Amino acid sequence: MPGCWQSGVSKRFIRISIQDSQTTVCGIYGIIDLHGAAADAGLLEAMGRITRHRGPDDQGIHADRECAMGMRRLSIIDLSGGHQPLKNADETLWLVCNGEIYNFRELRKDLEAQGHRFLTGSDCEVIIHLYAEHGDDFIHRVNGMFNFALWDAARRRLIIGRDRLGVKPLYVRNDGRSLSFATEAKALLTLPGASAEVDHVALQSYLRLGYVAAPYSMFKGIAKLPPASLLIVDRGKVEQRRYWRVPGEMASASEAEWLQRVQKQTEESVRMQMVSDVPVGAFLSGGVDSSAVVAYMARHSAQPIRTYAIGFSGGAADDYYNELPFARRVSELFGTEHREIQVKPDVAQLLPKLLWHMDEPIADTAFITTYLVSEFARKDVTVILSGVGGDELFGGYRRYLGNHYLARFDRLPGPLRRAATRLGRLLPADRHSGVKNLLRHVKGLLASADLPFEERYLSYVEVFGRAAAEHLLLRPPQRCHEAIASAFAQADSPDMLNRLLAVDAETQLPDDLLMLTDKMSMATSLECRVPFLDHELVELAARMPENIKLRGGVLKYALKKSLSGVLPDDILSRRKRGFGTPMGAWLKGELAPLLASVLSERSIARRGLFRFAAVRDLIAAHARNALDGTDPLLSLLNFEVWARIYLDRREPADVAAELKEALP
Repeated sequence: MPGCWQSGVSKRFIRISIQDSQTTVCGIYGIIDLHGAAADAGLLEAMGRITRHRGPDDQGIHADRECAMGMRRLSIIDLSGGHQPLKNADETLWLVCNGEIYNFRELRKDLEAQGHRFLTGSDCEVIIHLYAEHGDDFIHRVNGMFNFALWDAARRRLIIGRDRLGVKPLYVRNDGRSLSFATEAKALLTLPGASAEVDHVALQSYLRLGYVAAPYSMFKGIAKLPPASLLIVDRGKVEQRRYWRVPGEMASASEAEWLQRVQKQTEESVRMQMVSDVPVGAFLSGGVDSSAVVAYMARHSAQPIRTYAIGFSGGAADDYYNELPFARRVSELFGTEHREIQVKPDVAQLLPKLLWHMDEPIADTAFITTYLVSEFARKDVTVILSGVGGDELFGGYRRYLGNHYLARFDRLPGPLRRAATRLGRLLPADRHSGVKNLLRHVKGLLASADLPFEERYLSYVEVFGRAAAEHLLLRPPQRCHEAIASAFAQADSPDMLNRLLAVDAETQLPDDLLMLTDKMSMATSLECRVPFLDHELVELAARMPENIKLRGGVLKYALKKSLSGVLPDDILSRRKRGFGTPMGAWLKGELAPLLASVLSERSIARRGLFRFAAVRDLIAAHARNALDGTDPLLSLLNFEVWARIYLDRREPADVAAELKEALP
C-alpha cells in the first residue's frame, strides 16, 4: 500500500494467481431490550457500516420485537447460499455467526439422519439444528472458531457465545435497559448513550500486561465476553456461563505414544481447517510452527500451497528480525507458491489506522507485522492458516524455562548466587541481536530468582511492574484487575509448566495474540485460521507432562520430535525469533522524534493520566540500554495515538498527518 511500506520482492519465488471470488460471516452485532420493548433495528445500520471491512460481500438484519441482530459477510463456504441471518424451517430460530465450524460436515450428516432439514450449505447452520436437538449443550459438539448470536423466538431467549480459545472476539454493553453485542467495540460506540471513556481499571491492566485482559475493555461500560463463554438473555434476565477450560488432569503414556498422538492430531487439525470454497494460503516464517502447518497442508493439497513471508530492510536490528531465508528454505522443500516482502514500515502512517482497527491499544509489535503480511496475502487468498498457538501449547517461550535454569542456579553456593544477582543488574537490556537478547533474559531471570513461583512468572510477562504502574498513573484506581493471579487460581494442573500454559491460554493468548491476529487480518478482509488451537489438540497438549514438552532446556521438545522426518533438522533446531518488529531500535533512532512528540510534557499533561517525569525517565533509560523499554514505551505511544482517535474523536488520517510532522 503506497505510503505505508516499501517492498522488495524476491522474483525467484513468485507465481501469482489472483482469484476473482475474493470473498463466512466475519462480523456480527445486535441489540436486545431487557424489558421487552421493541429494539430499534435502525441502529444496526451504523453498526454494520463501521465494520464493513470484516465482511464486504454481504450484510443482513433480522428484527423480532425486542431483539434485532445483523451481520457483515466475507463469503468463504456456500458462496451463493450462505446469506445470514440463518433460520430454521418454521422461522422460530435465527442465527448470526462469525467464523468457521470445522466439523460441520460430520455434524450435518448426523443431524440429517435424525430428520433435520437444512436450508443452506452454510457451515454455521448446524448450530441452529444442534440447538433444536440438544438445547444449550449443543456447544460441546462444535469444533471451530466462532462468535454467534442465536435468537429463540418461541422462548424469547437470546444466546450469544464465543469459541473455546477466544479466536474470535466479542464485546458486550449492558446499560440496564438493553444489552448490545458486536465483534468489534467500535460498533457499540455508534449506539445512543455510548461514549468513549477510559475504564481506569482496564488502563492499569493494560499498563501491567500490554493488553487489556477480559472481561474488561479499554472503554468504560463495554466488556469482552471471555473465551468459552455463553451469555444468555432469557426474558430480561442475563446469565453468563463458562462451558470449557483447559483441562488440568494429566495422562500417562510413553514418549513414543505421545509423539504419535501429537503428530496425528496436529495433521488432522490442519486438514480440517483447510476446508474452504475460496483460495487458502499460509503465513510462513520458517519457524517450527508455521513450517509444520505448511508441511501438513502440502500433504493434503493437490495444488501447491501459497505461502507468504515478511522481512525487514535496514540495519543490524532489522536483519535480526529477518526470517526470509528460513521461509525460503521451507518453501523450496514443499514446493509452495511463495511470495515475500521486505518492508520498512511507515509507522507514523500505519499506527493510527491499525489502532482504529484494533479497538484497543496494544504493546505487541506483532500487530504491525500481522497487518502488513495479511494485506500482502489478501491479494491472492481469502483464507490464511497461521502457526499461532504452538508456543502456548508445547512450551515455546524462554520464560517457560525459568524453573529449569533456577533449579541449577539454586545449587550454587550462596555467595556466588548473590554475586551473580548483583552482576545481573549491570547487564544491558536490549533485544535486537542474539547475544543482547540472551543477556536481557538472563537479567530478568536473575532479578526474579527469589520471588515466589507465580510472582516470578508475572515478572516475565508484565510490561510495567505493579509499583511502576502506580508511580506512572496520576490517579491509580482503588481496585485492580489481577488477570494473571486470577488465571493461576483457575489453573489446577499438578504440573508446573502446564499451569503456566493454562494461564497464558486464559490471558495473553486470547487478549493479545488472537485479538491482534483477528483484528489485523480482518482489517484486510482476510480470515486467519489457527490449527494449533483446535480444542482437541489443546486438550491433548494440556495432558502431556512437562518432561515430554521440555527436555534438557530444549523448548517444544515433544512437538519437534513429532516433526522429525516431516521438517529438516536445521528448521527444527533453529532459535526462536518473535513475529514482531525491531521497534525498540527504531524508538532509539529514526522514531525518537515521533516518540518525543507524542509523549511530550504538553501531550502528557493534556491527557491528564500519567506523570511526565516517569515517562521522561523511561525514555532516557531505554536510550542508554539501562532497561529494555520497548514494550513500556510502545504501550504509552500506542495508548496516546489510540486516545487521539477514540477519545478525541479524530480521524486516523488526521492523526497520521500529525505524527508525520514530528519526523524529520
